[in-house]
Amino acid sequence: YAADSAPEESKPEQAGIAIYCNFIFLQNIKTSEIVKQLVAEENAGELQKCFGSRMEFGTAGLRAAMGAGISRMNDLTIIQTTQGFCRYLEKNFSDLKKRGVVIGFDARAHPSSGSSSKRFARLAATTFISQGIPVYLFSNITPTPFVPYTITHLKLSAGIMITASHNPKQDNGYKVYWENGAQIASPHDKGISQTIEENQEPWPQGWDDSLIDSSLLLHDPYVTINKDYFKDIQKHCFHRNINKETKLKFVHTSVHGVGHEFVQSAFKAFDFKPPLAVAEQKDPDPEFPTVKYPNPEEGKGVLTLSFALAEKEGAGIILANDPDADRLLVAEKQESGEWKVFSGNELGALLGWWIFTCWKNQNQDPTAIKDVYMLSSTVSSKILRAIALKEGFHFEETLTGFKWMGNRAKQLMDQEKTVLFAFEEAIGYMCSPVVLDKDGVSAAVITAEMSSWLATKNLSLSQQLKAVYDE
Repeated sequence: YAADSAPEESKPEQAGIAIYCNFIFLQNIKTSEIVKQLVAEENAGELQKCFGSRMEFGTAGLRAAMGAGISRMNDLTIIQTTQGFCRYLEKNFSDLKKRGVVIGFDARAHPSSGSSSKRFARLAATTFISQGIPVYLFSNITPTPFVPYTITHLKLSAGIMITASHNPKQDNGYKVYWENGAQIASPHDKGISQTIEENQEPWPQGWDDSLIDSSLLLHDPYVTINKDYFKDIQKHCFHRNINKETKLKFVHTSVHGVGHEFVQSAFKAFDFKPPLAVAEQKDPDPEFPTVKYPNPEEGKGVLTLSFALAEKEGAGIILANDPDADRLLVAEKQESGEWKVFSGNELGALLGWWIFTCWKNQNQDPTAIKDVYMLSSTVSSKILRAIALKEGFHFEETLTGFKWMGNRAKQLMDQEKTVLFAFEEAIGYMCSPVVLDKDGVSAAVITAEMSSWLATKNLSLSQQLKAVYDE
């Protein structure tokens, strides 16, 4: 179609587009029609954006707008990426067909191209199952931290999370974890990128995701992981009686993402009353209708509805997750009536102080501290280093990103060290070693327990932060 309708001088480029259309025409008519329309309009600029260059696979996986073309997230590029990842895993794991992989997804969708996180997750599962590899595919939306948790909990070879986190609504992403439960680091990204290039043509049956529903290789970990994750994070609950009795009220917003149900479950696991949910934002909505950007790092602009609910209900603490619930923003009402929104560095200081204090109260052996570690990245505050120097535990700084902190934490744990906490200033916190990545669900409930304990001492988070600085 494209080649026949093109001017003579542009036929090579148009022929490339024709090949793409032939791949997807019978598989995803919506993306095919987008391309045909652009060709008919002779919209060279938009076609160049769609086909000028392929998305690059890096240590963060893929992230791009959903739509037609090799530079976008769509059925074809998901299949190609998963085929490459599959071949790379086969090279690295002789027991891949015994162990398998986990795949999770958020609630993003792009109706005009027929794209959605769930659709992409099912296509990725189809690719693995077609090669005889077991897939643990969550049957419903989950927070991103559930994927790395599932890898280590079930001893799987790798994991994929389909999410664009807090990016604009048209974006999606393909995030990859290794067998250790941490995000991939170099040189895995280069190896995967190479095998993607070598596996461009979709394998037979690669488009037909209905085939997996009857496959014995398909497993749904949703119920098991929901139960086991919340059981595991209860190891970090030290003041259950205070939680039960606290007069503090908490407001929670999931900013139209996946977090609502899971934060409610976390509060239940710690014996809290349920946090007050921002009704307009608690259900997943890929349009993110109440915010300009679905990113809690934007601060007060994202919290307008949360402030209103907190004022109405007399709540003093606001907990806000990003759409895939791996980040956490916290705000506290001050005596002046103003709201303080804590930066990532400030909450990192509070959580570092709190988690170490809890550990110290549980461990009376003075020699145990020599094996205790905390981590933060080079772009983050050095407050943990200051605490470590005074208290006697170890602090390590890594390069930017949780891929470095997660992988380093695993190395330390393999040496029988205790990694208590890691954080990055972009409101990411690893409060429990059961997830070697940032986790906004456990961070939310641990922040709630810290706030409730401080309230029994007539202290606010802001006052305790100053006390940490003074110390």
